[in-house]
Formats: sequence, C-alpha cells, structure tokens
Amino acid sequence: MLKLKVSGMTCGHCAQAVRKALAGVPEVERVVEVSVERGEAILEGAPLPKALVEAVREEGYQAEVVS
Repeated sequence: MLKLKVSGMTCGHCAQAVRKALAGVPEVERVVEVSVERGEAILEGAPLPKALVEAVREEGYQAEVVS
C-alpha cells in the first residue's frame, strides 16, 4: 500500500475529487481511503509517485508520497 499526505482538502467533495484523480492514474489498483480529517490517501498498486502527485495537483491540492 502507498500513503500520500494531501493538503488542501476541506470537505467530502474534495476527498471525492482526490479519489477520482488517483483512481485514474495508471497502475493504481484501488483507492482504499481518502481522509479529509487526516489529510491522507491510501491506495494499492504500483503507480509512479510523480504521477500520483501530479494527478492530485491537477485537482488543486498538494500531495507527497510518504510511504
């Protein structure tokens, strides 16, 4: 599993936008969780970290892969 720290999310709509963006990245098998409260996203697969960060940034949020 991969974990991303995501900043800028404030509501359920934000989390849904991040979830959809991450699900569209090649090699993402499943988005397990996107938490507004913890500011993180957890997913399964073997995507390129740069692609994940870019997908989240395109939605207007900041992200970094933490594990």
